[in-house]
Amino acid sequence: MHSIRITVGSSSGLHARPASLLVQAAARQQAKVTVGRPDQTPVDARSLLSVLALAARHGETLELTASGDGAEEALQVLSELIASDLDAAA
Repeated sequence: MHSIRITVGSSSGLHARPASLLVQAAARQQAKVTVGRPDQTPVDARSLLSVLALAARHGETLELTASGDGAEEALQVLSELIASDLDAAA
């Protein structure tokens, strides 16, 4: 199992659009990926409702955990998404 902590880069946090992009990217990964606040129970990164329920704000630290084939690659791809200002691309 691999994990990484990353800061939310989207200026308005992981609201609908950034969360949707994260979930779509997670669904393309072979590895099982979870996301959550450190020291709290993580949620499945492929579940839009679960990711939205985190209500993660800009600048907040989240922890991504991946297990299985492609775990390290999955963490790299998803951490880059979370760190990006996905609202700027809208």
